[in-house]
Amino acid sequence: MPRRLAILTLSLAVAGGLAGCERREGAQKPATGKPAAAVVAAGGAAPSSFAPIVKQVSPAVVSIDTLTVGGAPSQFTEGPPEGLLPGMGAVPVRRGAGSGFIISPDGFVVTNNHVVEGAREIVVSLADGRQLPARLVGRDPPTDLAVLKVEGRDLPHVSFAQAATPQVGDWVVAVGNPYGLGGTATAGIVSAHGREIGEGYVSFLQIDAPINSGNSGGPSFDLQGRVVGVNTAILSPSGGSVGIGFAIPAEVAQSVTDQLIKSGRVMRGYVGVGVQDLTPALAIRMGARGQRGAVVVEVASGGPAAGRLRPGDIVTGVGGQPIASAGDLMRRVANTQPNVDLALDVMREGRRVPVTVRVDRRPDQQG
Repeated sequence: MPRRLAILTLSLAVAGGLAGCERREGAQKPATGKPAAAVVAAGGAAPSSFAPIVKQVSPAVVSIDTLTVGGAPSQFTEGPPEGLLPGMGAVPVRRGAGSGFIISPDGFVVTNNHVVEGAREIVVSLADGRQLPARLVGRDPPTDLAVLKVEGRDLPHVSFAQAATPQVGDWVVAVGNPYGLGGTATAGIVSAHGREIGEGYVSFLQIDAPINSGNSGGPSFDLQGRVVGVNTAILSPSGGSVGIGFAIPAEVAQSVTDQLIKSGRVMRGYVGVGVQDLTPALAIRMGARGQRGAVVVEVASGGPAAGRLRPGDIVTGVGGQPIASAGDLMRRVANTQPNVDLALDVMREGRRVPVTVRVDRRPDQQG
């Protein structure tokens, strides 16, 4: 079978709405609203057990159930696609399941956009058995991130890793809701950095901790209990884990999350060019052997780069820092605030040309 990239939401056809948000019988006492404590093996060696870290972080990891009306069935849909919703007749009704994690004691929850996109109802289930209705704070489809809000105080929560990028070979622990089995923990290592899988605004972490359908939006932790990635997709011929998973890095997730909480949307820079990767073969044909970067293929009329960049220009650096690909250039521009002058290193007809472009807002964010 051919390889395929699969998002990790689990969807089931249903007839009717979600169960009520009652507290389950026999639920244990809620965990305190303290961030996870560090659990580090002596000398950086592999821990004899992951149990301490799982115990610390699991209270902050949640299962997310959604009710979606209409739309096409997910690739993971089981059963007939149609159900009955009171007052609406026969319409496609699907219940989706994903994962998420609480990042503040007052109930902000991070998950994937594709987990909650189009949802009519959202319910967050905590590890202690509580089921809380959630409202959508904001979504960012380009990075596939979303923020929810549940009502609560002193909720268990975790934090993003800051200035501590995991290295290839570092341990990671993933906790989530695969196939509806909430509270599932798996472990592995960071396999690679900088994976580009078709989402231009994210350069993903690759991990081999097993993640499956339903893990979408769940966290991967380092051995200090910090969130190093938001699990989003897998590469698989079957739809199940074969040890190749992708997570949105903490630095991207935190930046997007902060903006969604503050304003409900993410502001990105724009210069108005279409680009493609400078492949080794293309570099030879263009007289730029050994160079890496992005080739300009079109320039938007009236855009910020009009009259400054030309089709055929090769952008090799931004702000004095080299770039490796078209996606790299896109992310550098997107992360630049509007009304800032951006210095580009450009090769034009074999000559190096410095170019400065005033960054603008993306057209879909004007106003």
